Amino acid sequence: MMGSLFIVAAPSGAGKTSLVNALVARHDDIRLSVSHTTRPPREGERDGVDYHFVSQQTFAQMRDNGDFLESATVFDNSYGTSARAVESLLAAGYDVILEIDWQGAAQVRRNFKDSTGIFILPPCKATLEQRLRNRGQDNDDIIARRMRDAENEISHYIEFDYLIVNDDFEQALSQLTAIIQSKRLGLSRQKHKQAALISELLG
Repeated sequence: MMGSLFIVAAPSGAGKTSLVNALVARHDDIRLSVSHTTRPPREGERDGVDYHFVSQQTFAQMRDNGDFLESATVFDNSYGTSARAVESLLAAGYDVILEIDWQGAAQVRRNFKDSTGIFILPPCKATLEQRLRNRGQDNDDIIARRMRDAENEISHYIEFDYLIVNDDFEQALSQLTAIIQSKRLGLSRQKHKQAALISELLG
């Protein structure tokens, strides 16, 4: 049985990566798609685990070859999702999460009409800025730019199916998990999973 595709998007600093990593760590049947990117690795990031780090030339060649399900440029760096990797995971029965921005989400929806979009909001602007500063990765100019871009990113929340406010982490994680479980209990999946039971009950 095919798995389901979930798109999780949020402005930088809203906590989507922490939420998605916690979700995947607790569920063996959920996989996070590892994106390709041209940006350099941050401290502690591992190639093939956090991202596939590639050159701009390699990325452009993959894009031109149609290897990406979606691709976008964010903060002057390119990001893309391997179509083959996602399709393989779905075919193996895994639910797959794409942690991408609204641009990529729009591209994915054109190819996967049944995908489920989830947008993560911070509880307020002050908290978003504080989270960006607490990461210790960016200078004041970059943080100011991320805050400006956050408004544009958030304006696209209406294009998604679900909205989660990441104020209390465990509550937000519980809500994210509930969305996954709800999709799994939908008729389109259950009628196949429970085919033998339904046949016997209607026998």
